[in-house]
Amino acid sequence: MSETFYVTTPIYYVNDIPHIGHAYTTLLADVLARYHRLLGHDTWFLTGADEHGQKVQDAARERGISEQEHVDETVLRFKELWERLEITNNDFIRTTEERHKVIVQEVLQDLYDRDEIYKANYNGWYDVKSETYITEKDLPENFEELAHIKRIEESNYFFRMGKYRDWLIEYIEEHPEFIQPDFRRNETLGFLKQELGDLCISRPKSRLTWGIDLPFDEEYVTYVWFDALVNYISAVGYRRDDEQFNKWWPANYHLIGKDILTTHTVYWPTMLKAMGVPLPKTIFAHGWWLAGKEKMSKSEGNAINPMDYLSAFGVDASRYYLMAEMTLGQDASFTHEKFIQRYNSDLANDLGNMSSRVLKMIDSNCGGRMAEPGPDPLAGEDERTLWDTAQAAVVEMEKSIHNMRLDLGIAATMNVVRACNRYFDKRQPWKQAKDDDKTPLNLTIYVSAEVLRVVSALLYPVMPEKMSALRIALGLHGGEPQVNDVQKFGVLQPGCLMGNYGALFPRHKEDPPSQGQKPEVPEGVIDADTIEFDDFAKVKFRTAEVLEAEAIEGSDKLLKIQIQVGQEKRQVVSGIAKFYSPQEIVGKQVVLVANLAPRKVFGVESNGMLLAATKGKRLRLITVDGELNSGAKVS
Repeated sequence: MSETFYVTTPIYYVNDIPHIGHAYTTLLADVLARYHRLLGHDTWFLTGADEHGQKVQDAARERGISEQEHVDETVLRFKELWERLEITNNDFIRTTEERHKVIVQEVLQDLYDRDEIYKANYNGWYDVKSETYITEKDLPENFEELAHIKRIEESNYFFRMGKYRDWLIEYIEEHPEFIQPDFRRNETLGFLKQELGDLCISRPKSRLTWGIDLPFDEEYVTYVWFDALVNYISAVGYRRDDEQFNKWWPANYHLIGKDILTTHTVYWPTMLKAMGVPLPKTIFAHGWWLAGKEKMSKSEGNAINPMDYLSAFGVDASRYYLMAEMTLGQDASFTHEKFIQRYNSDLANDLGNMSSRVLKMIDSNCGGRMAEPGPDPLAGEDERTLWDTAQAAVVEMEKSIHNMRLDLGIAATMNVVRACNRYFDKRQPWKQAKDDDKTPLNLTIYVSAEVLRVVSALLYPVMPEKMSALRIALGLHGGEPQVNDVQKFGVLQPGCLMGNYGALFPRHKEDPPSQGQKPEVPEGVIDADTIEFDDFAKVKFRTAEVLEAEAIEGSDKLLKIQIQVGQEKRQVVSGIAKFYSPQEIVGKQVVLVANLAPRKVFGVESNGMLLAATKGKRLRLITVDGELNSGAKVS
């Protein structure tokens, strides 16, 4: 039976707009899940949405719609972001789903029947914003000025959490892996030194109706945290499918932000103890992303919208920065300057440059096919040293996964890239290419390509799209690499045709954008900037047939093209000469921007513009699929 790996994120409160903290936790879970899949582990990755509570109810009523309609809309923000980030979760649970609600009610009824839940009066302070009761000692100094902190008196139901205090302290001390990093474990133990009260697990319907009904009292709904935490087991078959539940539970990791440490390391384990369910193996609390040295906050106007960086730099560059920059458990600083610096240093200068150098040498000296390295390619000291460096990174990466230090594994992999660049500089294949004997050149190319293959596998879970592109360029099938192949030399087949390649990571300007200016968008990345429909409607697209074409004297890029647009003949100038000969485009049905003002290009008048798509160094005209008369409207 294969080893299993079950990882969860918190379920995110849908009244918030996704921010970089949400993105980071989910991305971390995704990278861990991808690595464990590559290691051959049967993997389950759960995320989802917390959809009950006072703030959801208030927001829905303010909008004049039902709570369910409200959460059905707002949950899409998270699902769309996860899709953009290429998150590979196996399940997305919503606390409004019947499969979850029925389990919560069964748990509540069972605990009530066993006297783990009782009814009592409460007279004290309540924080409307966090929907929690506050003891006198935890009141902020200026609480009297805070509208969201109120004194209330009401009857409620309480879970006998306090009786598990001694047991929990003993469990944490005997299981050091349960709360990580270590200083978070100490933080929880410090919290447990004080008296642990019982946990209120209900809210009266007189002030909150949007929640899961208590099965034993229809006048109350369930407190949002007692509801939300149960998702970790309701999603994997608890009380419904013993085989599935026993396969995945206990979870290997609950990944959380440090701000919800107490709920996960005090509330949740005591709930599980009362239920008779084993505890998760590890609760790992990561730090916060700071804007420079300050905590990000919408009110301060320094919150980072992950969508901006996804649009400007692409998904993989954003994934890389977040994984490489933070030491798990510690806070990390996010600034535009740091992002650009790491992007240009690690991705453009090191990885992108090394990939481009090797692939260009293959293209120009080996006819676009993988070089033949000759017998015993690792006999030389330089080659053996480089390969050993790559293998050390394989060991370091696997160790970093188990130790939750992904930044160290990534750093070791980037050291391999830099070592490969140094090897290339030492061997000087551009000089080797001038020799009649191509054996040294082929050896340099092949060993460098093999090392890049290992790098592409190690970084695949972090940058799946770019590393798939690199693997295809190296003549591999792309997609997920085989874990055993990273320790083998000679996987690349000599004579194998290389795939298409372009610049993996175009370099960016070092200057940060000015106030209100979005980051520069690199080639090949779709920008999220939008225009109004009325602006788009001003552009007139028409089909056109190419009648004649000829090169423009003195230019190696431009063609002068005669086209038929309905009943009208036109002349346009297009910079496609390096991609099409005049004869190739005659007869093609193309797409024309028909209402551009005439202008002269290289002294030749042009009336319109032909649409084309580019990727890397390739360009292709946008053509019409099937028979269609010229002059047809494109919409």
